[in-house]
Amino acid sequence: MTAWFAPYGPLRDLHRFNAVSLDREVHTLVWPNGADFDPATLHDWPEHEAGMIALAQRWASATARGDKAS
Repeated sequence: MTAWFAPYGPLRDLHRFNAVSLDREVHTLVWPNGADFDPATLHDWPEHEAGMIALAQRWASATARGDKAS
């Protein structure tokens, strides 16, 4: 797993996920732990959706096996 996933793991907790806010300066979603999305990714979501789903599935598989996200 890549370091890219590290800030997103804690967001599986609904309370932490719901702490999302909108960064009005860069126009993206941000969480208190530093997780965020590239505004271009959000804007062009249909182009990125399949790849993001595939990454999430690989992450879930690694978590189920007990691999550590780094």
